[in-house]
Amino acid sequence: MKNIHSALVKYGLDSKIKVSSPIALSALGNSYPFSRVVPARIGNSDVISLDYALFRENPGVVDAGNGFRYFNLFDAQIDAVFAAMSALKYDDIPIVVTETGWPSKGDPMEIGASVENAAAYNGNLVRRILTGGGTPLRPKAELTKVYNIPLTLEEVKSWKDVKGSSPAPAVGTPAVSPATGNGGGTGRVTVKETWCVANGEMSEAKLQAALDYACGEGQADCHPIQPGSPCFDPNTLEAHASYAFNSFWFL
Repeated sequence: MKNIHSALVKYGLDSKIKVSSPIALSALGNSYPFSRVVPARIGNSDVISLDYALFRENPGVVDAGNGFRYFNLFDAQIDAVFAAMSALKYDDIPIVVTETGWPSKGDPMEIGASVENAAAYNGNLVRRILTGGGTPLRPKAELTKVYNIPLTLEEVKSWKDVKGSSPAPAVGTPAVSPATGNGGGTGRVTVKETWCVANGEMSEAKLQAALDYACGEGQADCHPIQPGSPCFDPNTLEAHASYAFNSFWFL
């Protein structure tokens, strides 16, 4: 890191390019109570509740070391890092979260790994950051997002790229036309006779979560089911989910 910084100084770029080092949270080993960074298993569901980990309403956990009450594991983990850095006399080094998330699928022993919980974690994390404020240990260390990104259909419509020249397109390009398959589903015109359709017996919440996954992380082409596009009608959750599932399956 010193060599890289020296090279940046040599070429006059040290004020424009900063050098940082990514460190996995597992570097802490164990981190409970958070203020003392002493043994406990963060992944132990008997110790850490799912609501606490997913930013949901919960009674909170009191840190035996500093006396603060934490209402989500994210803040507690950040303070564990602050505590560890302070113990090493590095109080002046800023900490940036470069990656966080929740597994949408996992092994049987991995409790809570599901699409619904992954969506809950990401959505509640965004809400936590947008409400501002720091952590109990560092209340003035404002948690802020690094850049803006559209998270809703309305935001996508008005979003512009970095140059501000034109609205960003939705996922993919329209390469489909309305088509009816078995069960009234819709699909790509290049697919014949075989269609993926949503299970109408599933709850709306599960359908919506699966639809969000297909159009988001799953990278399905969901542009044609946006308002004003060829396959928006019928405007029902089941119809839109069927289209998205079909697009995702035949990627």
